[in-house]
Amino acid sequence: MGNNVALAAVLAGVLASGLMVGSVAAAAPAAKPWTTPRTSTGKPDLTGVWSNASVTSLTRAPGASALVVGEAEAAKLAKDSPFQKLADAEEGPSNLNDNLLKDGNNDRGYNTFWIDPGKSLASVKGQYRTSWIVAPSNGQLPLSEAGRKLLGDYRAERAKHLFAGPEFLAVSERCLIGFTGAGGPGMLNTIYNNNYQIVQTPDAVVIDVEMVHDARVIPLFKDKASALAHHRPAAMSLWLGDSVGWWDGDTLTIDTVNVNPEQGHTGPIYLSDKGRVTERFTRVSAGQILYEFQVDDPVYYTQSWRAEMGLNARKERVFEYACHEGNYAMAGILGGARSQEAQGIKPSMGPGIFGTPIPTKAQTGGKPGGKPGE
Repeated sequence: MGNNVALAAVLAGVLASGLMVGSVAAAAPAAKPWTTPRTSTGKPDLTGVWSNASVTSLTRAPGASALVVGEAEAAKLAKDSPFQKLADAEEGPSNLNDNLLKDGNNDRGYNTFWIDPGKSLASVKGQYRTSWIVAPSNGQLPLSEAGRKLLGDYRAERAKHLFAGPEFLAVSERCLIGFTGAGGPGMLNTIYNNNYQIVQTPDAVVIDVEMVHDARVIPLFKDKASALAHHRPAAMSLWLGDSVGWWDGDTLTIDTVNVNPEQGHTGPIYLSDKGRVTERFTRVSAGQILYEFQVDDPVYYTQSWRAEMGLNARKERVFEYACHEGNYAMAGILGGARSQEAQGIKPSMGPGIFGTPIPTKAQTGGKPGGKPGE
């Protein structure tokens, strides 16, 4: 009997210990939910380096079924993107016998070693997106008749004066503003340098755009009415526009008008002197800012249109992209055109890196200088 009592006591102790451990485990505090980091003035902290690198673009590419796609379709669309196909073709050591030069496309000297567009579709609000444009629902620019005429006139004028002098080269080739709309308003991803550094003070926000080293300096005001009242005179049409900002709750809102006409006419976001772009920055997690913008322009569009993008946190620093200092292409482009004219040849544009079919790479076993099959 004594043994039974002793055994019962041991079992009771074990059970009590188990209950205590279970109670401690059950009482363990859950991981703290993420909260918005704030500055000393209580505003959401947007400072840091952010990137919009992605194969998602402003408008929806042919073949995409909808704005939001599942993981399998997102992976297929990324794999089928021209950037990824070209990168796959150029993978591995250089080999003069691997068929990559057979198309005679000199523009491919600017190959995938030099570009870094991203390798996947963008994640916005936890969804794979096929375009930045969310409205209209077809993911396309709702160009008006005047907007379509603008595009046609610009292309005809460019072809007419192609390479006649530096003033007729694209603004990106002159290093005036970032390529393909990187600087905004409506800051778009491009083929490389897709990084932005945000510096924030109580009175202003500066967005340092890596591409061409643009810097947007946006003064901040107490509310929307005060901000709009501080726009400059319309005669002062600036590169990247005239921007003012304010906090709408936890969202930084920026209103931009009076974009330089040359920028507004060449796109990719076309803006007339009636154009207005409203941008919204909301910190939604430790690793992402939800970036939204709306374009209102009754001249070039049939309706207002909206876009959504994720700006993703980066740990690296942004270094100066000294476009002007390295712009040896300016003299090369114009010198090449003058050489062609001296030979009686009319200068023309090259096909671009995607202007000819991407060659199928012959298998050579990686032997430098080897023949196919070696």
